Parts: sequence; C-alpha cells; structure tokens
Amino acid sequence: MATLHGTQPPPAIRACPPLSPATLTRSFSFCTGIENSAPVIAGPDGAPCRIDQMAASGHDTRWREDFRLVRSLGLRCLRYGPPYYRTHLGPGHYDWSFADETFAELSRLDITPIADLCHFGVPDWLGDFQNPDFPHYFAEYADAFARRFPWVWLYTPVNEMLVTAEYSALRGIWNERLTSDRAFVTALTNVVEANIRAGEAICRHCRPWFVQSEATRYYHPRDPDAAARAEFLNGHRFLSLDLNFGRLPTPALADYLRENGMSQAKLDYFIKRAPWSHAIMGTDYYEMGESVVFADGRTSGSNVLGYYGLTRQYHDRYRLPIMHTETNQAQCLNATGWLERQWANVLRLRQEGYPVIGFTWYSLTDQVDWDIDLRERRGHVTQNGLFDMDRRIRRVGVEYRRIVQAWGGQLAGAERRRT
Repeated sequence: MATLHGTQPPPAIRACPPLSPATLTRSFSFCTGIENSAPVIAGPDGAPCRIDQMAASGHDTRWREDFRLVRSLGLRCLRYGPPYYRTHLGPGHYDWSFADETFAELSRLDITPIADLCHFGVPDWLGDFQNPDFPHYFAEYADAFARRFPWVWLYTPVNEMLVTAEYSALRGIWNERLTSDRAFVTALTNVVEANIRAGEAICRHCRPWFVQSEATRYYHPRDPDAAARAEFLNGHRFLSLDLNFGRLPTPALADYLRENGMSQAKLDYFIKRAPWSHAIMGTDYYEMGESVVFADGRTSGSNVLGYYGLTRQYHDRYRLPIMHTETNQAQCLNATGWLERQWANVLRLRQEGYPVIGFTWYSLTDQVDWDIDLRERRGHVTQNGLFDMDRRIRRVGVEYRRIVQAWGGQLAGAERRRT
C-alpha cells in the first residue's frame, strides 16, 4: 500500500550525526552502489519507454539479499536511493512504501546510505529536464525525503549533473532527446538549480554532507588543429560543478552559457550564492573519461593521466575532500586488473596528502544495457558488477573483499590534508 505525504513517517532509528571537516578527513569508507537510474528513451516504435535499472537487475524483489551481499564484502556504505519516478507521484504526493522498507533494512544492518535522489530520469508528470518547474518540485521531494528519513546524512541530490544534461539534451539519447547547445544549457541550468535547492531543503532537517558525484574527464588534442576544441571541452567538463559550487566559469564559457539562453541573473544566482560548507567531491572515473580529440571533433578513448592525474586537477580546482564514487570494468576486460589500478591510484593520492576519504566499485551486481549507454532496451547484461545476476560473486568481488579486509583498519583515522 502506498504511503502518502502527510501520513506518519517511520520513527528515526538513529540521529543524524554531526561530523566536522577534521573528523571527515580522518575517515575512509569502502563503498558500492545499487543503481537506480531510470531515464526515458525512444522505444522500437519511437514511443517513449523507460529503462529501470533496479527492475532490470532484480533488486526490486531481491533487495534483502542484495543488502546482505553488501555486508558480506565487509562494506558499511552504499550509494542507494528509491527510484525517483516511482516515488514522487505528483506535487505533494508520494509513494514511500519501497523506501520505507529498504531504508529500514539498511539501518538495521548498519549500512550507511549515500542517498541518491535523482539518477538520470524524472517522473512522467514532470516531463524532462527542459521543464523550468523541475527545481521547485525536486526540492519539494528532497524536503519530504529528508523529513521522513532524518537519520540519513549523506546525499547525492542529482547524480552526475553534467552527464544528465549532456545525454538528455546534447547527445539526444535520454529523456527530452535533444541535440543542441541551447537545450543543453537549459537542462544544465535546471539540473544544477534543482541540486542546489534540494540541498537547501535537506539542510532544514539534518546536518548533511553532500557527495557531489560527477564524471571526471580530460581531453588530449590529437594534433594542433584540435587544440582549440580540446581546450573548450576541458573547460566544459567543469560547468556543472562550477555553477554548483559558485565558481565563475572562464569568460569564454560564461559567454557560451549566455549565448545559449542562460540569463545574467541566473548566472549571478549560481556564482554569488554561498557554496555548501559540507561538500565532498565525488569523482566518477571510467576508461572512456579520458579522450583524444581529433580536428573534426571525433574522440577516441585514452588513459594517459589516469584517476591520479584527473583527481589532482579536480581537487586543485575545488579544494574539497574527495571520494572515488564510481568505477567498473567488464569482467571480460580484466575487471580485477582495473580494480587494482584504481586502488593503487587512490593510495598514491593519499600518500601525497590528498584528502581521499572513500572508494567505490559501482555497482554491486551486473547492470543491463550500459554497454550501449542505455540507448535501447536490449536486456543485455553488462558484466561489471561485484556479483553476477544470480548473485554469485565475481573474481573482482573476491579481490575487492580482500582489499577491504586488508586496508580497512589501516586507513581509518589516518588524516589526509592538502591545501
């Protein structure tokens, strides 16, 4: 039975803890995630259809088992949230039934959730990310969620804001499926404002830390004719975070935003507001995050700088604690070797004083259709989880468990600071 806004929420199971920046930099969390992305795509007949990763992975019916698997790896931190489109049914109208059950079980198992509130899709009644009302209604949802679960203190309001706007409005793959700079700037404006307003709403109910996960990228010019394009893209990759954290984009990128529909008043809203004091830079790193750019605009995958090199760039720009919030590699492409490389990069950063406070293999189980970026609903299993779809542990899961057991006690309490 649905539980609606205005009914009695479940009792808070434990208080939302205060956590100072000094305490945070002495902590370290190993983490995984259960993906709740649910964008709308074009179906075979052109009609809209939704891809729901929680349904496709079987988590909807196996969530108790999945949470036990998290604990079996020695993990106490999980990127997790209820599917937004199934929970926010309309203005002031919610179905909390799934969230009530799952978050109660997380609390019972002493698993700390990083609440993932919007992952690549919105409810049908909101349309898409071109809707100027999205920030208002998403903040309403975040307020209701935080009121209902006041013990939750780690949040990612909108996951990968730049990716959300790009895939929806620049690449034409998800949701509005548009392909223009103007549509992209509209989506980016709405997504970042929604993230900010949701954070403000959450702060009315607890003392949260915001784990702002974003794709980390870098573009290498293939030849001199590609240098200008690479320079533009290397500024473009920071747009969502610059706006979110109140950092003025370069003059060229500020012009790009204004030329494509962002008003000066809206730009001022982003850059003149006081940024969150309790923010963590969530760095998502995949092999395709680094690219070589050709003169004609094409890109090709590259892995020159690696997580170490890219994370230094993001830290030097934002000066925030860092959490490695996503990575994976397909089993057939040596997932275990990829995990070892990412972990070596994390250790090197910490040894040099960078405040890396967590690491995440994403996700717990295999995913579906991510080999084609959710462009179509094929039902193809992407073998990049710690467990397969039958919940049998993969080799990468065994290796991750070994790393957690070997390093968990060594890293707790080891403060890392770099200014």
